[in-house]
Amino acid sequence: MSSVPRRTRRRTYAFLASAAGLATAAALATALPADAREDHHPHRPGRYQDVQLLSFNDLHGNLEPPSGSSGRVTELQPDGTTKTIDAGGVEYLATHLRQARKGHPYSVTAAGGDLVGASPLLSGLFHDEPTVEALNKLDLDVTSVGNHEFDEGARELARLQNGGCHPKDGCYTDQEFQGADFPYLAANVQDDKTGEPILKPYWVWKKNGVKIGFIGVTLEGTPGVVSAEGVKGLTFKDETETINKYAKVLQRQGVQSIVALIHEGGYPASGSYNYDCDSPGAGDGISGPIVDIAKNVTPAVDALVTGHTHQAYVCTVPDPSGRPRMVTSASSFGRLYTDTTLTYDRRTGDIVRTAVNSANHVVTRDVPKARDITDLIGKWNTLAAPIGNRPIGYISGDIGNTGTESPMGDLVADAQLAYGRELDPKTSLALMNPGGVRAGLTYAAKGAEGDGVVTYAEGFTVQPFANTVNLVDLTGAQLVQALKEQVSGPNEAAPRILQPSAGLTYTLDLTKSGADRVVTDSIRLNGAPIDPAATYRVAMNAFLAGGGDGFPSLGQGKNPLVGTDDLAALVTYLTANSSASSPLAPPAANRITIVK
Repeated sequence: MSSVPRRTRRRTYAFLASAAGLATAAALATALPADAREDHHPHRPGRYQDVQLLSFNDLHGNLEPPSGSSGRVTELQPDGTTKTIDAGGVEYLATHLRQARKGHPYSVTAAGGDLVGASPLLSGLFHDEPTVEALNKLDLDVTSVGNHEFDEGARELARLQNGGCHPKDGCYTDQEFQGADFPYLAANVQDDKTGEPILKPYWVWKKNGVKIGFIGVTLEGTPGVVSAEGVKGLTFKDETETINKYAKVLQRQGVQSIVALIHEGGYPASGSYNYDCDSPGAGDGISGPIVDIAKNVTPAVDALVTGHTHQAYVCTVPDPSGRPRMVTSASSFGRLYTDTTLTYDRRTGDIVRTAVNSANHVVTRDVPKARDITDLIGKWNTLAAPIGNRPIGYISGDIGNTGTESPMGDLVADAQLAYGRELDPKTSLALMNPGGVRAGLTYAAKGAEGDGVVTYAEGFTVQPFANTVNLVDLTGAQLVQALKEQVSGPNEAAPRILQPSAGLTYTLDLTKSGADRVVTDSIRLNGAPIDPAATYRVAMNAFLAGGGDGFPSLGQGKNPLVGTDDLAALVTYLTANSSASSPLAPPAANRITIVK
């Protein structure tokens, strides 16, 4: 299959559901025979063949270079200091991947999910068709699904795979959307009606007798981070059990070399992309869910390409037999790509694990832009410009999206509180999930709009999900419990701190553990303690109102009222509260007092 020119390789993948540069190198010590790759028969391949595996993850439709901290990576220097490098942009990613493939006749490109969803306006406005078209041009061979591939449900995912015009918005150009040239793999996403995976569970790359199987899964916890409507009728199975199941299937088909594409990840000990993840020992520099998965996935799998946490790491983690195995992640937004060498043994059909090496590389912006990607971006920008360039507000400085409580998170919460009070004057407060705030706002102009001007496109980048703003009644006791759920239950290991609207204050004591980290007596609304028996009208997005992100108490709200989408609320707030002569100042982000 892979010997056929890519542009003639249009494939259709059945949708089974009824719903129809400096780089770090982590290497395993090479231990091949000295003459392993010598070709004693010039017309016959040698026993060992190096296969290049290029991979990335969590692109999130960032076709243009992401701005602010989302467009930078941190690099560890030889003297122990760090520096930041501007990175990302698919025009540059294409060039880097094409340059990396030179001299590597055996090369396959794979991804770890969340390539679409939570996308900037350029892609999100068109239901991510531009990103799929760009990925086709990048010669992506295969990807796993991620949780964001389900933002618009299984039917829309099927359309991204197989093509066709959007069921509501129709076709955006005079040509029908063709869909992905590469397979989306969803081995652990089961259709409740058929009991089968909704998309292909695995795919096999072949070239001149070399065969490598790819199994793709997303995190089992996808229903907890996606709206209920997006995963309706689907069951998400255990990642490890699913990979082990299909590894046996592949082996029965004679495929001994296997790579798992897993949309689940870990948290590195360093924020620098090129630190030594295996110092002082294998995998010592990484924690989080991927570690347990890596330790339990069958030794038949030779490497794990991961994602979801938006982190950068190249680690070896022992498999169940104790042998080191490569686990990689290339950060997010197209800022890095991973280059892994898999040495294939033609005699056994397996990967020689002792010869695997891998490194993350920065997608720097000092290389020529790929002209075909530039043309593609230009085409979609022309369609998006009339909407995206519209001014919606003015700011006096950068409104960042970092920190336990971020200025941008506060601003979104304030916008939802103001909108909630338009729907019901009794609305008391608003809460915003941090993962729903995708970017900050920068003071410097991105185009011709002028410094301090906020455009619709920039607002869309902040809130691309099209969640509705909902109002619910919660008791004071439920509200307190919801705040404690930020740091307990499923959120204890990796807290999710809700962004509070003005007037809600409390202390977060990080010296304590579990729910006790939220100091109950410190919780105030407009200076008054929360009354456990009182009823509070609370604004939040539909995702939180459904109990998403591990907040079951928020899902217990009564008397729901569904409003407009959250971006419209933000646009209305910015327009009403800022002008060119009186720009909005960044919120101070001082509503949560943090004790360390």
